Amino acid sequence: MSKIFYDHLIILEEVEAEIKDMAETSEEREELWQLVDEIIHHRVLGCIFGCLPEEHHHHFLTLFHKTPYDCELIHFVNELTEMDIEDVISGELNELQKELLLEMFN
Repeated sequence: MSKIFYDHLIILEEVEAEIKDMAETSEEREELWQLVDEIIHHRVLGCIFGCLPEEHHHHFLTLFHKTPYDCELIHFVNELTEMDIEDVISGELNELQKELLLEMFN
């Protein structure tokens, strides 16, 4: 897994514990984490595109594809949305953790 600009916002301790309990092999753990990682990525980008004015979507994607690890992407979005996108993403990831745990227990 490569470094992405929003990695510092991902705190899924409860999901991590549940995956460790559920998965019987390291392959299963890796597969579950890949799924979680993909879901996180889609949710975070969905938050960003939901907040970012549409005329800036292409520019953001260009920057993201060029340097997905660059923390300046947060500042780019903050300036264009006049909101703290880290708070928005953190809230979304908290909700996602609840949803994932609910799914794991069903």
